[in-house]
Amino acid sequence: MTAPVDLANCASEPIHIPGSIQPQGALLAFDLQGRLAAWSANAAALLGVAPAAGASFASLGLDEAVNALLRAALADQADGATPPAMADVACAGHTFDCVVHGYGQRVIAEFELRHAPSNEVAAFALRAHAAIGQLKRQKSLVALMQLVAEQVREITGFDRVMGYRFRHDDSGDVVAEAVRGDLPRYLGQRYPAGDIPAQARRLYTINTLRLIADVGYEPVPLLGAGGAGAQAPLDLSHSILRSVSPIHIEYLQNMGVGASMSVSIVVNGRLWGLVACHHMAPRQVPYSVRMACDVLAQVLAAHVQSTDARERSDLTERGAALRTELIETLLHEDDVLLALQRHAPALCEVLEAGALVFAQHGKMLVYSGDGNPVDEALAARMLASLPPEGTQLVQRNGVADWPDELSGKTGRWVGMLALHFDPASGGWLLALRPEQVQTVRWGGRPDKTLSFGPNGLRLTPRGSFDEWVDLVHGSAEPWQDGHLLVAEQLLAEMHRACMARHAELERARMQLLAMLGHDLRDPLQSITMAANVLQQGAQPHQLGQRIQRSSGRMQRLISQVLDMSRLDSGMGLGMRLREADLSRLLEDLLDESRLAHPGVLYEVDIAPAVTAEVDADRLEQVVSNLLSNARHHGMAGMPVRVALALDGEQVTISVRNHGAQLSAETEALLFNPFKRISLQNPNNRTGMGLGLYIASRIAEEHRGSIAYRYEAPHVVFSVGLPRKGSTPAE
Repeated sequence: MTAPVDLANCASEPIHIPGSIQPQGALLAFDLQGRLAAWSANAAALLGVAPAAGASFASLGLDEAVNALLRAALADQADGATPPAMADVACAGHTFDCVVHGYGQRVIAEFELRHAPSNEVAAFALRAHAAIGQLKRQKSLVALMQLVAEQVREITGFDRVMGYRFRHDDSGDVVAEAVRGDLPRYLGQRYPAGDIPAQARRLYTINTLRLIADVGYEPVPLLGAGGAGAQAPLDLSHSILRSVSPIHIEYLQNMGVGASMSVSIVVNGRLWGLVACHHMAPRQVPYSVRMACDVLAQVLAAHVQSTDARERSDLTERGAALRTELIETLLHEDDVLLALQRHAPALCEVLEAGALVFAQHGKMLVYSGDGNPVDEALAARMLASLPPEGTQLVQRNGVADWPDELSGKTGRWVGMLALHFDPASGGWLLALRPEQVQTVRWGGRPDKTLSFGPNGLRLTPRGSFDEWVDLVHGSAEPWQDGHLLVAEQLLAEMHRACMARHAELERARMQLLAMLGHDLRDPLQSITMAANVLQQGAQPHQLGQRIQRSSGRMQRLISQVLDMSRLDSGMGLGMRLREADLSRLLEDLLDESRLAHPGVLYEVDIAPAVTAEVDADRLEQVVSNLLSNARHHGMAGMPVRVALALDGEQVTISVRNHGAQLSAETEALLFNPFKRISLQNPNNRTGMGLGLYIASRIAEEHRGSIAYRYEAPHVVFSVGLPRKGSTPAE
């Protein structure tokens, strides 16, 4: 026995092969040889023919206009394409709209009774044509849908016409409505996705118009090879008379609807919306009038599609411009996170995100685009929940998409789009979206209930459509296709930039090893020669100085390499902050420099008794590097000026020397490691281009900075530091 259809199994109901039609017409189905294969039980009475399996269409005595449509459809069906064609015909004293189409190895002729005279139908069609001109003048989508609803109601006479727009989750909002004055209004209400099962959505997409002239109709069974008991029931997916699901009939009856018509709005092959028409009594709308409504819906769909295409094109252009700027910054900026942070506002705008999280080498930066900060501990847990390898793009749209340990614990940030731009260094870009808490006006309580229906106790369609107000939690605005495309393109470009950076770094490492081997060879050779001379009884004082200079040079080279290794691995420089007298520190460094380089003149302007929380050894390293640069690059015979100033809680150390202004290209690379200008500088042949880079990182780890400026005729380097540090002592 066939199980009754209810909400528990309606999702799998074969609604395209119901085995019956609605009674306002008759149906004849032919095989590809033009032989009758199936017919509706009312065909003999309505059409005045005697159906017999295998009879040719030419032998049935049909109107010649029908025969012409059948011949054309049979010829087209051989090529696999049979669009519907219509003719006015008279049979057995009735006037019909005869619609012929081919599908599934069958050619189907449907004869729908027409009660309206031809001149009235023509007037409706002209009115629809005039409405198309009005549609093209509408500025907004809502106004366009409202006009469609009004025009469809005017030309069809339905009591209520609604414009639905479907959401990403397939629930639908009533965004437009034209309704008889004494009926309740549904404008602004939402209907759950379950109101239209998946197979119904498929039919709405391939057959864009469906009429139920009388909700209380008795289905007319199909006979012959296409009936309900046939081995291959007749596929009525494109039929205009197809009988509909009993669940849908019950749904309409619960709403008090006597007749219904639906016109699909299909955009890019997807059911975007519906024009849904209801009448409180049976109502037959002529086929040509329905086609006029279908044209209105197609004009609306074309407008939506062009709007979507325009918005997507604009988004793609903005994304391309951002990619160009971002990649240019990444290729010239040493710190990837700082480069990303510089473009954070534009990234938020293009991805329509509320906040961003950047991570690499164990470091993390958080940017809030909508003014609502992201807790750093939460951001760290979000990063920990991402796969370390494999997936490069991770999408989460709501609470249910997060792992169990974070589900419901991400605060307002329930939506995420994560870009794994550099797996080798743990590089992630997280775009976050907040929860969209919505007050939803449901058209009746949306959950399914167990109740008594026509077939006993079962899941039935909603019996009440009174407004049900509910708060919807737990979801963010989903990431649309356009944003996903921009994210994928951005991810690809960032990944390529990181690979180029890794390749450049590898070349620099190889160059460093070659340079280090060369530069260490000279002092080692000098020490070896001095040791040999000492063995032969030479004066030890002079040779001791040579050994000391050579070993000091070796120590400096090795220290820079070790510092570079620590920075490259993300370990940092291991700062130990202690209260220190900066005035004394600078005086001591200058005394040492005067002894080591008696030919250099120093001018000093050091404020007395300036103290700060610093790593004194590391700060000495910074100042020593600046003094060394001033000696090597400054104009011979001109003094080097050293100053220390205190301004509130900010300490500034500056070193200036006479010299030419640096070029813009040199200035841009000044604090990069392995600079060509350092590697090829005749004034500093032993430099590896690491000094200023390490000095800048030392300043950063003091929460300070180092900067270059030109004040003719002086080149000036200044270090700014806060008096109170924040890095804990190690």
